[in-house]
Amino acid sequence: MKKTARIAVLVSGGGTNLGAILKAERKGEIPSGKVVLVISSRAGAYALERAKRYGVPGVVISKKALGSQEAFEKALVEKLAQEKIDLIVLAGFLTILSPAFTARYPRRIINVHPSLIPAFCGEGFYGLKVHEAALDKGVKVTGATVHFVNEIPDGGEILLQKAVAVREGDTPEILQKRVMRLAEWVLLPRAVELVSKQILETGR
Repeated sequence: MKKTARIAVLVSGGGTNLGAILKAERKGEIPSGKVVLVISSRAGAYALERAKRYGVPGVVISKKALGSQEAFEKALVEKLAQEKIDLIVLAGFLTILSPAFTARYPRRIINVHPSLIPAFCGEGFYGLKVHEAALDKGVKVTGATVHFVNEIPDGGEILLQKAVAVREGDTPEILQKRVMRLAEWVLLPRAVELVSKQILETGR
């Protein structure tokens, strides 16, 4: 039996969620998994610098540079196979993955979304847009969700959720930071351990 599940984290920007996973791993909170690869969809993403600081290899696989979704996903599949990846974590990864790609990895791709799904999710809801929508609607509670990824954007089975209060005077930026700190950075490492453990126990 494998001692740890091999994890790839897919990023596009600053990598704060990646940082939360790597910190948790270093503290011994993810005993069943190990981040062995970081893939960025953008050259120069600060997340690659974070990965380097933790001694994790980082590569850039860019749809723009490769010219098509097909070429991009082919390169992605090859790299994941080469590194014998068991679990794929989307952490602020802004390139949509095709149904053909997600079907290759059932219950092996997880994503963190900055709302309580099914609220403020699906196509077009990412980053600050989610928090803007929550504030426009006047909700009193928001939060974050970690879910399995399938062919429907934000449509996979929910793993974990955590609620976060909306406060008077919140701006989308203030709310985003609170949701990250109190929910995303807490849930994601927990979900990574949960799924890594399942992979080791079931061997699939």
